[in-house]
Amino acid sequence: MPWHAHLNLDYRLAAQRTVLRHEHDGPLRIFKSLYPEGDAVCHNVLIHPPGGLVGGDVLEVAVHVGSGAHGLISTPGATRFYASDGLPATQRVALTLDAGARLEWLPLEALAYPGCSAHNTLRATLAEGAELMAWDVTALGLPLAGQPFTQGSFSQRLEIPGLWLEQARIDAADSRLLDSPLGLGGQRCLGTLLLASGTAFGRERREQLLEVARAALDGGADGVLTGATCPNPQTLVVRAMAPLVEPLMARLQRVWAALRPAAWGLGATPPRIWRV
Repeated sequence: MPWHAHLNLDYRLAAQRTVLRHEHDGPLRIFKSLYPEGDAVCHNVLIHPPGGLVGGDVLEVAVHVGSGAHGLISTPGATRFYASDGLPATQRVALTLDAGARLEWLPLEALAYPGCSAHNTLRATLAEGAELMAWDVTALGLPLAGQPFTQGSFSQRLEIPGLWLEQARIDAADSRLLDSPLGLGGQRCLGTLLLASGTAFGRERREQLLEVARAALDGGADGVLTGATCPNPQTLVVRAMAPLVEPLMARLQRVWAALRPAAWGLGATPPRIWRV
């Protein structure tokens, strides 16, 4: 039987402490709230169904962050999209930030197994003064296990209405997209990191954040191709491609660690699950 799972997360600020209330239906779960930085920032780990997603599975995650609250969400492992018998496997994430809220959406990669039929979408809406730091990382196939992405398809959509829209369908048979220099150029892992605001950053702050991101991307002989830009006054975007997911994820974590103090005056306190 396919999984049909829903998880609603609601962060609120109560007496200077960010607290989480949640409801679930199906195999999506959330670990207990942790406060490694004190009461202001609530850290949580999102648990996916055991064994990953197969054809017919539908997972829906809705996150709401109230005014002044700050949530950080990660995962303990990759979101695995396994080979399908024809039906697609779907994950939909909706993030809603009220005025002055902050959210860090930092899951580990989405892993597309050969033969998968997958849909992975994220949509975020930001009120005035709200800020979101989020990334989306996709790894195609399992090259180290001798399982290249030679069949199947992976569709993804990353949207912040009015600020950013990224949409693609990656078909394993589309050699022009996968191997052309105008496409992925033979890389099999791609990632996007966004720092977006419901209010314009201002020129000085925007240039400072962009400088910090580019400095964090510099250096390293890990084969990761990167770039950073501000396509509009409310959004900073970092793009990366690599043959393998581990060096790409390490590079994005480095950018996150640099942007956090620059943007919010907070220390680079990583989720504990990253060290497990």
